Amino acid sequence: MRMMTIASGSSGNCTYIGDDTTHILIDAGISGKRIEEGLKKADITPKDLDGIFITHEHIDHISGVGVLSRKYNIPIYATAGTVRGIQTCRSVGLIDPDLYQIIDRNEVTEIGTMMMMAHPISHDAADPVCYRATAGDYSVAVATDLGCYDEGIVEFLQGLDAIVLEANHDINMLQVGSYPYQLKQRILGDKGHLCNEKAGQLLCRILHDRMQKIRLGHLSQDNNLPQLASEAVKLEVTLGRNPYKADDFDIRVAERSEPGDMIRIA
Repeated sequence: MRMMTIASGSSGNCTYIGDDTTHILIDAGISGKRIEEGLKKADITPKDLDGIFITHEHIDHISGVGVLSRKYNIPIYATAGTVRGIQTCRSVGLIDPDLYQIIDRNEVTEIGTMMMMAHPISHDAADPVCYRATAGDYSVAVATDLGCYDEGIVEFLQGLDAIVLEANHDINMLQVGSYPYQLKQRILGDKGHLCNEKAGQLLCRILHDRMQKIRLGHLSQDNNLPQLASEAVKLEVTLGRNPYKADDFDIRVAERSEPGDMIRIA
């Protein structure tokens, strides 16, 4: 099983997950051209894609989905609320309604060798979810745009081999930054984004001996720095109520605007 972030940040998000026979994307929030270029690193083309799973309808998660789906006839999997949101986004353009595959929260969607499951998240979108992909004995997840997390999220993310986890902002940078007050409150609120420390606290709840790779994603371009995110999350792990230290795991920040390393789960 493989996973690779093609882009991960407040300006665009796209993650590839696949194995020898099945290939999917989680979100398509960058241009179709950039996605095609990113997929080359995985030695596949958009023609190989079996589906695009969309977490929610914000433009940094859907900007390239129209181009890809129209050009390559790729099915789009999303909740009903998210589909309605995509359909009302003019910049995405018209998409053949037959390409939409409505998924239900907490129900398994089988696509090739992958078992996909969506779980609701707290974010200011119509019907947002995070995703878990399982192939054989291995599971990975993409969990971003979490305003907060609860026991349901913690349970959903148990037993993973790898994860892309949101570490969106440094609280101090956000508070003293140039964003308007209402936007700051939105980001800090329960339907906004996870700060670095909360990302580390959530990570502490899901760590286990078999966790192989952790990538911190969806960093704010204006209110975070890769080093701050990495240090804050690792400090939470080392000092948290768990038997681990940060150095026990491969914890890195995902690249904002270019493909990251190819994670191979075995």
